[in-house]
Amino acid sequence: MQPNAMHADRVSAPVPTTASSPVADALRAVEAILLRGGQQTARRNAWAAVCEDRRRARDRREAQTVLDSAPPFIKR
Repeated sequence: MQPNAMHADRVSAPVPTTASSPVADALRAVEAILLRGGQQTARRNAWAAVCEDRRRARDRREAQTVLDSAPPFIKR
């Protein structure tokens, strides 16, 4: 049974995931049983937002490192 089978009227966007492990698969199965479709979607969307925020923070740190290593005449 698909996670949103009970709520066919709700459509959720796919959430990018990393490689699945048996433990992660088991947790998703328990999550599907315990949480209704909307709660599950909200939780996954929140996690996707956290991951995206972390990616942007890493990009900012990398950009700042490049700027800090630039010669003085390029810096503002």
